[in-house]
Amino acid sequence: MLLYTNGPRLLSKFLRSTPPNRLVRCLSTNHEDYDVVIVGGGPAGLALACALGSKSELQNVLKIALVEAGELSRVHNWSSPNGSFSNRVVSLTNASQAFLKDTGSWDYVELERTAPVEEMQVWDGISDARITFSTSELGLSSTGHSGMARLIETLNLQRGLLRHLHAMPTVQIIDKSRVQSITSDEAPGSWPMVHLDTGRMLKARLLIGADGPNSPVRSFANIPSYGWSYDTQAIVCTMDHPPKGPFLGPNTTAYQRFLPTGPIAFLPISATASSLVWSTKPALATALKACEPSVLARMINAAFRLPDVSVGYIHNRILEAHEAGKPLTEEEINAEILWREQSHSINQTSAYSSMVPEASIESRIPPSDVELVPPIVTSIQPGTVASFPLRYNHTETYIGEGQGSRTVLVGDAAHTIHPLAGQGLNLGLGDVECLSRCITEAVMRGGDIGAYTCLLPYTQERYLENHKIMSACDKLHKIYSTSFGPLVQLRSVGLEVLNELDSIKAAIMMSAGSVSRNNNRLLSYNSDARTTMFNVAAKGVESMNTAAHVARVVRDGLTGLAVDTLQNVAKAATPYHHAPKDVP
Repeated sequence: MLLYTNGPRLLSKFLRSTPPNRLVRCLSTNHEDYDVVIVGGGPAGLALACALGSKSELQNVLKIALVEAGELSRVHNWSSPNGSFSNRVVSLTNASQAFLKDTGSWDYVELERTAPVEEMQVWDGISDARITFSTSELGLSSTGHSGMARLIETLNLQRGLLRHLHAMPTVQIIDKSRVQSITSDEAPGSWPMVHLDTGRMLKARLLIGADGPNSPVRSFANIPSYGWSYDTQAIVCTMDHPPKGPFLGPNTTAYQRFLPTGPIAFLPISATASSLVWSTKPALATALKACEPSVLARMINAAFRLPDVSVGYIHNRILEAHEAGKPLTEEEINAEILWREQSHSINQTSAYSSMVPEASIESRIPPSDVELVPPIVTSIQPGTVASFPLRYNHTETYIGEGQGSRTVLVGDAAHTIHPLAGQGLNLGLGDVECLSRCITEAVMRGGDIGAYTCLLPYTQERYLENHKIMSACDKLHKIYSTSFGPLVQLRSVGLEVLNELDSIKAAIMMSAGSVSRNNNRLLSYNSDARTTMFNVAAKGVESMNTAAHVARVVRDGLTGLAVDTLQNVAKAATPYHHAPKDVP
């Protein structure tokens, strides 16, 4: 009788005093058990699910679920008219392609909508110092590789991965389900419980966060990170241009110019279309987005061709017009660019002139310098102009401990990088390849896939590898974000010397994934590729005397330059305004 009369009061007191997470565990045991739960249906998460689901050693052994907040059926059924491309394009290295081929996912990609990168032209926007990477020069053309990398729409890749996953009964896709919370028992090593907004609860032996920069899995595991936001936004769009002439070869050259406001990249995706990634100041990005597409097309052409002093002047005009609420018209921007070209004595028959009548672009004889700059953009594909902020972020570790144990991070959940080298997704796919290998090895040994010791090789292998690439891209961004004269001279001399050393360039491309990973990292590649690349690198030894001579010349020149730099330290502490080269 006492229990009956006091029951409601005691229950109410229990409900008030019990934390919500513990209350859910106490009142419900209706959960689903999985060996692996992957949170995030982006390229990294889908690639990991494909890697695990395609391994014969893991089939009928692991129960896998992939959770995604969005509706993946839209990606699975995505299609686009011929000649029309989405604005998010990624560069997949040969190592990443080899991994996707190994899992069987590459067979589901629409290759007709991809393009190889057979050459890269990269140059300083102030000094015009240039470095060229070529498939033929680096020996890749004779090793079975179609280029240094392949450009592909993110949606094309995601759709291929999804179609591959639908053929795997061991992987369950749970989309339109947002992670509401993640909990775990207080006992060390307990399985994380993923609570979805649909009411489902998934208990995971191993919880993998492939859920982007704002990762709920990372928050649950209490993994700290460090980083910063760049004072930069990236503008992306898809550009139309005429095909290259019959004597110029296919559209397989990527161009990148480092302007003081940020790098601008021109990435080929088909014979008559290319993708733009333009990193610039937020105010300028907003002003450029507000312009008419025809004005943006003219500005893109000018950004690759005009001297920096004139590019900066036109940027200021764009900003002033935007602030005044009167964006520049196509006639006004054409008149400004034409006057600037004439002031710089740019001949209209030169490839550096963007003011060529559209009707004569395809019919005219190609100028001798046509390969130094990208094709002239004639229009922007409708609805493709967008922008997003850029940041650097790296977690302190990739695996959780204590209350956050049995968790691991991959891709953007673990690291975000400046897009200037196109390595973001490639780093994520490197994570996926390594983690899938660690999980397979743990299963083959009869180990616990969620144990810290089984996951430790993953973070040991990937953390330093990712940090090297991330730091290099961050330093490049900072070095090329200044117009301070002595520093411009230093970086220009370095770039020109580097362009003459094929051995160093070969080593750079090997580090960037132009050659597939070696056998002890799961992937194999043609032994001729290794031999050729290392032979190119070894050429530096044969010309050691020449290299030493170059080093002495550079050293002597930089010694005097360093003195000038020290004398200008005070100037470097204040905004530097370089004198116009030709135009006041």
